[in-house]
Amino acid sequence: MAAEFNHVHKEAQSAATAKRKGEHIRICLEEQVVAEGIATGLDNVRFRHRALPELAFDSISLESEFLGKKIGTPLMVSSMTGGTAEAGEINRRLAEAAQQHGWAIGLGSMRAAIENERLASTFQIRSYAPDVPIIANLGAVQLNYGYGIDQCRKAVDLAEADGLVLHLNSMQEVFQAEGDTNFSNLLGKIEQICRSLDVPVGIKEVGWGIDGDTAQSLMSVGVAFIDVAGAGGTSWSQVEKYRSSDTMKRLAAETFADWGISTADCIADIRAKAPTARIIGSGGLLHGVHAAKAIALGADLVGFGRALLPRAAVTEEGEIWEEALHDQFRRIAFELKAAMFGIGAGSIEELQHTTRLVK
Repeated sequence: MAAEFNHVHKEAQSAATAKRKGEHIRICLEEQVVAEGIATGLDNVRFRHRALPELAFDSISLESEFLGKKIGTPLMVSSMTGGTAEAGEINRRLAEAAQQHGWAIGLGSMRAAIENERLASTFQIRSYAPDVPIIANLGAVQLNYGYGIDQCRKAVDLAEADGLVLHLNSMQEVFQAEGDTNFSNLLGKIEQICRSLDVPVGIKEVGWGIDGDTAQSLMSVGVAFIDVAGAGGTSWSQVEKYRSSDTMKRLAAETFADWGISTADCIADIRAKAPTARIIGSGGLLHGVHAAKAIALGADLVGFGRALLPRAAVTEEGEIWEEALHDQFRRIAFELKAAMFGIGAGSIEELQHTTRLVK
């Protein structure tokens, strides 16, 4: 009887998780979920144009390395989705584009696949992206709700991933009806995962940013990379507002529309306080000039999330999505390269050390 109850409970939990993932996709596509009153900070800096770049455009190299793999660009598809049929199709489309254009790719939270292995296929993109880094993903807070090294290994194995990211989404959980809000004593548990897992472990926020002091603490326990996911892009308190039936929480979410640390401030603060950190700059990036600025501020890679979603989403327009999505990938890389040409930076390393970024 107890076994039957547990089975029914797990099925209900899995169904609820999958339903939530579907709602997140719809809301991000259809509703106003961008943070209000706070921007990425990337528009507060600009490059000083160099009229004589002293290099040939075709000689500029975007080649980078991440998780032990060489990639054609320092660009990454940020963790977004998984756990439903629609999400699986989105992940497949993004993986195909990432493979073709030399981007790394992160998966959305894989909790749904841990709860119900029948959903694992929605995260299994290795056959579509055989050569680029893939990052599996679980919520760090789940380490306080029964998850441990076994679940982390399972996520990595299911995705055939090169690394695992544990995401920090405390403010989202507070506004989520089903939220898990016990974030106490997580640093030690993150350290255990870093020491026990066979692949690098990173930490990412989901849109409110990571400061330099927090990054130092995370690196001290073995975290291999930090994805800042700064404020100025998608606000998950805004997303949860549209899901909530709790009037009080819906109203409170509006108060937090400007919460967080801007993407630019996160990158600069972490680079200043943790100079050896491997930094992924993400959070509200829209184009290749944003990418160039993030790298010049100190990021090693830059991530694009919701900006890619509309062209990867499942529609009734047949194969139109493929051309539009690939054009977007090409455009972002071209804009990055053009910005480098405009300041005379011939490589990503030269861009990281440029003195031509000013307020």
